[in-house]
Order: sequence, then structure tokens, then C-alpha cells
Amino acid sequence: MRAVFAILLMIWAPAVLAQGFSGLARVDGARSGLSESADAVELRLTLSQPVAWRVHMLDQPPRLVVDFREVDFAPMGTPDLSLLEKVVALRTGRMGPGWTRLVAELAGPYGLATSQMVTGAEDGSARVELRLEEMSAEDFARAAGARPSPLFPEPALTARPAARPSEDGRLTVVLDPGHGGVDPGALRDGVSEADLMLIFARDVKESLLRSGNYDVILTRNDDSFVSLETRLTIARRAGADVFLSLHADAIEEGIAQGAQVYTLSKEASTEALAKLAHRHDREDILAGADLHGTDDQVAQALMEIARRETEPRIEALADAVVAGLRYEGVKLHKKPRAHGDFSVLKLPDIPAVLIEIAFLSSPSELKKLQNAEWRQLAAAGIARSVAAWVAEDERLKALIRQ
Repeated sequence: MRAVFAILLMIWAPAVLAQGFSGLARVDGARSGLSESADAVELRLTLSQPVAWRVHMLDQPPRLVVDFREVDFAPMGTPDLSLLEKVVALRTGRMGPGWTRLVAELAGPYGLATSQMVTGAEDGSARVELRLEEMSAEDFARAAGARPSPLFPEPALTARPAARPSEDGRLTVVLDPGHGGVDPGALRDGVSEADLMLIFARDVKESLLRSGNYDVILTRNDDSFVSLETRLTIARRAGADVFLSLHADAIEEGIAQGAQVYTLSKEASTEALAKLAHRHDREDILAGADLHGTDDQVAQALMEIARRETEPRIEALADAVVAGLRYEGVKLHKKPRAHGDFSVLKLPDIPAVLIEIAFLSSPSELKKLQNAEWRQLAAAGIARSVAAWVAEDERLKALIRQ
């Protein structure tokens, strides 16, 4: 048997020593490994404690899938599998809050021969042992597929293409109240941008729901901190058709008033997508494309293509927001359309804009933001703009089909 435990040791062990863990269990790199023989593949994972788990195979391409409850795989980098013939890729990631998944992509149909979790060690650890053996492609295909289990959720939803209604005909709008928790945003007179934007997001949600045409999701529902990349993950897994980030900025010098609508600048786009390809979960950055195992340059190229295709729709969305706010009488900035390098605008295939609805640094603007009647007017303008954009987007798509 040709053993390759050293490969995984080099990947896992240093990360285990350096990385904090959020899960209940963690992988012990020094006691985990992968090996091959002439007709079999064996995987051994030692966990710091037993957890709920399941294993199944998937086809096209052949894959081993192991799901765990609350396991933290320390960041492994890109595994060097050059000594292996039967395993061509190995990756881990989240399949939902508190659930993790390991996937081994196989060079051929190697079905599950034995699987077990061994417990009872003095240190409380558990060992998962899996053996895969070669079988016919027909037998593998028949055996592939996850078995339903009440213990395990289905994998995180893969987002549908933007601006495509769900089965009930509604579009999904994700509203992103800026800042939150330890990041209050702009502060004026004891009032935080984070608090005001959460209130305003609820106003916008209510206005959108009133039409019956949308499902609306907020990236945060309380004064909690949500990282920028987590906001993108929420949008992707919700199947967002539109992403609106809501802010109310403040400037230190001079006077600024009125709403501004931002899109991601072309200059920032290339660098932004490169960073996204490098750092973000591959399943959460591009709908309809399996980027697992894809190197950063290829992933970035695919995202660039998606970004170019989506960009006209993004610009049209920004224009529609400006028009909708203007229609409702909301004061606009002297330059209502702008571009910037905002992390929350970096999903390449979801139309997304950032709305600075007002400026806290202006006493009159702060007063407006605290006025429920004005907020409802601004929310109505945003709801109107989404409806107008959807109608125009559908009209343009119909022309393209013709």
C-alpha cells in the first residue's frame, strides 16, 4: 500500500496549531490521513470528539462526501495530491450553519466498502475510517446519492440565476443594513448609522412585501456584527435576485446632503474579484458554476465574464433607484450616481448597489432619518425602483430571446 499520510500532515498539522476553532470538534492532523492501494482508497480522520456524521457518494464526477455536525477543518490550503492517482481533489467547507462537509473527488468509480466511527479513546477522540473499492460505473451510479436524514439539513441552496422568479413568481431581495454590533458605523448625537439602517431596512422590507411580489431577507435582524463576506454568503445562499446595501454616511469636513447610489467601480472590479476568488467560499461566489478545485486565476476569469454580463443590469438598477427616490421626492445628492470599491458589491452575478440614503453629518439629514414618515417615503421610492427595474429587465431579456 502506498501511504500518503505525510501530504495531509503537512497541510493540516501547522494550521491546527495556529488556528482557533469555532466548532465543537476539530480534526487532528497528526492522526489523520489518506492512502491508496492497487484497488482501494482509505481515509482516516481523527476528531477531538464524536459528532453526528453521514457518508455517501455522488456521481458525475465520482465523489466521496462526508458530512459532519460541528467539525472545524483547519484551513488546509491547496492539498498536494501529486502522489495520488485515485483522488484528484480534496476540499472542505460549510453546508449550513453548524454543518461541515468534506469532499474527495475521485478519478473513477470507487464505491463505499466499509465505514465506521471508532469511539471510546481515553482522550475522548473519535476516528472515522472509510474504505473505497473499485466497482463498475453502473453499480456506482445506482449507489450514488445522499439518503434523507432528519439529522442533516440539505446542502445550502444554490442560488438561481439573477432576476428569475421562484416557483411562486416572487423575486428574492436581500437588504443589507450596514454595520452592526462592534461596528456602529457613523455616529452623531448618540445615534449610530447601524441602528438607523436596521430601522430603515425594516421599512424597506415592509414596503417591498406590501406588493406581494418579493421575498425579502435581511443580512442582520438585530444589532449584531456580520462580516462583509458573510453578507455575501447570505445573499448567495438566499438565492438573491437583487442585493441592496443601506448606509447613511458622515463626512468630517464640509456639508453633504441627499441620497447617493453606488456601484462597484470598474477599476476596483478586477482586484476585487481576485481577492474574492482567493478568500471566499467557492460555492458562494458564482451561481451555476462548480468552482471547487478551480485555481484562483480560472475562478477569477469566470467571475470576470459573469461580471461583464451583469454590469449593464447593475447600472440599470442604480439608475432605477435614483429615479424611484426622485419620484417620491427624496432629496438627491448633487452627484446621485457614484462608483466605489465596496466589498458587499463584489458578487459577480447578482445585481447589487449600495445606497447612501442620507448623511448623518448634516443635522437636517439626521432629523429626516429619525422621522418615520420620511423613511417610509424613501422606502417607497426604493420599492418603486425595484419594480421598475424588474419590469425593464424582463423586457430586455424578452428582446434578447427574440
